Amino acid sequence: MRRTTTPMSAVIADDEELARAELRFLLEDIGDVEVIGVATNGLEAVELIRRLDPALAFLDIQMPGLDGLSVVRKLREEEIEPPHVIFSTAWDQFAVEAFRVEAMDFILKPVERERLVETLERARRLVADRITEPPPTPESARPPAFNRLLVRSGARNMIVDPQELIYATIDSGVITLVTSQLEGQSSFRTLEELQAALDPDLFWRAHRSYVVNVNRIREVVPWFKSTYQLKMDDKKTSEIPVSRMQSKRLREMLNL
Repeated sequence: MRRTTTPMSAVIADDEELARAELRFLLEDIGDVEVIGVATNGLEAVELIRRLDPALAFLDIQMPGLDGLSVVRKLREEEIEPPHVIFSTAWDQFAVEAFRVEAMDFILKPVERERLVETLERARRLVADRITEPPPTPESARPPAFNRLLVRSGARNMIVDPQELIYATIDSGVITLVTSQLEGQSSFRTLEELQAALDPDLFWRAHRSYVVNVNRIREVVPWFKSTYQLKMDDKKTSEIPVSRMQSKRLREMLNL
């Protein structure tokens, strides 16, 4: 199953050191996955997924802090799209619950190589489907961009020109808008809704939790595992992570 295509990024979360090592060995032996992070509990898993934006997450079901099922629920509570999740456990009674949270697969321990190969074949197809972009929408069919944005700053409702927006981010379901003059909350519920109201030639989804104004990027900083961070042109010179998928697009846009 060794390929010439880019390996899929993955994180592993398991509280048993031997289980982590065995799974990592199998993945590296199969050669279709790059393990970019390892966690020993559910809370670490959430942080890794939030920070590294992997394509796959191999989660043990029973872990301290948060179990594997709760990791997926926690990500969704924070409006972070989970990666393709593969649960691994020694107990098959969790299978029904795993698929209720829309897991991609459920593997029993000890993990067999042949079974893992099947899972990765399916994962490769799903990852390819996820990154395939729809054809460009004709200009005439695009919804009109908003002429103004509402920013709630303290007790004030400020109206700003969308072009003044430097970046937007979402955390725990709350969208924060940052301009050169102020920072406050948006009335939009999701970044998808906000982005649909903005000029698509000006605003870019650099990460599942960030939309940035490409004209307000001050610096592109090489980062972990061929990714980047963006230093923005706001008062704090905020650092915005670029996901692995979008890092590829950034290199194409800037000829890096």
